[in-house]
Order: sequence, then C-alpha cells, then structure tokens
Amino acid sequence: MFAVLLLLLVVGPFVELYVIIQVAQVIGGWQTVLLLLVESVLGAWLMKRQGRGVLRRLDARLRASELPTKELVDGLLILLAGALMLTPGFLTDVVGFALLAPPTRAPIRAALMRRFRARLGHGFSWVRLGGLGGAGGPGGPARAGGLGGPGGPATAGGPNGPGGRRGGAGWSAARPGPVVDTTGHEGGRSERP
Repeated sequence: MFAVLLLLLVVGPFVELYVIIQVAQVIGGWQTVLLLLVESVLGAWLMKRQGRGVLRRLDARLRASELPTKELVDGLLILLAGALMLTPGFLTDVVGFALLAPPTRAPIRAALMRRFRARLGHGFSWVRLGGLGGAGGPGGPARAGGLGGPGGPATAGGPNGPGGRRGGAGWSAARPGPVVDTTGHEGGRSERP
C-alpha cells in the first residue's frame, strides 16, 4: 500500500504535467488554464452540494438513532474528491468528479465498507442512543459524576438551572444523549452489521 501511495505521489505529478502539456498543444495554453479553472469551480460547487446532502442524511440517521456508516464513508469520499479537485490537473479532476457523482461513488463506498468490515471484524457493541446513563444505568437520571452534579439530576432550581452554569430553564440532565455500552449488558443492544 505504501509503495502504491509513493508511486502516485512521485509519478502522478509528472503524468499530470504531461497531460496538461498535451492538452495545451491541442487547444492552446490560455484555454487549458481556463478549462482547469472551470473544472475547479464546477468541482467546488458539486462538492458543496453533495456535502450538504450527506450532512442532511447523516443528521436524519442520527435523529433516528441509527449509525450513519454509509454517510460517514460518503463524507470521506467527498472530502477526498475535494482534495483531488484542488490539485491542478485533468486526471485528478476526473477521479474527483467520479467520487462526487453518486452513481460512481456507490461502488467505491461499498468496496471501502467491505474492507473496513474485513479489517475491523463484526465484534462491535454499537452505540445506544437514549438517556445519559449516569449511575442510574442506561436511560436513568445522572447521579454523582453525571451532568446533574453530585446527588441527582439537574432541575430548574438546581446547579444547572436558571442562573447556574448551564443557564436556561429547559436544560435537564435527563435529556436524551448518546450512551456507549461496550459490554452489551444492561439493556444495550449488540448488533452485528
């Protein structure tokens, strides 16, 4: 893997330069520069559009208490596409556009997810979204050491209520938030992707 990366970083710029020179000989130097600029602007616009779509889907999955694995991999691929689009050259732009287009990104995402699963295995206990899970257990009120402070949950008149550190009368320690249950016990779900 390191040899392939090194080869891309050393040989890639020379190949890009060769392609740019060949295109410049065919259509002219200024036209080549203009074409590279137009590709970069178009790539930035597509990256912004695709990135916002991924963020919306990621937010929807999190709100539904689901793990957003596809969305995270899509975000990684869009970030990689953006880096490739910033690099001047036609070949990197072609790869960047391929990563930005959902139909061509889907098989790449599937291959990456298969590779991640093969390397990480299936022995995860996933995150359960629910209560804060302080000393009261998952979904219970926060006790000593929890967000509610020593002895109990924060209430409107407690240390985190009006005038307290958190401010805002609507804040409560029993408000839903992520709980990591790595043991698979006490009501946590152990799912295998």
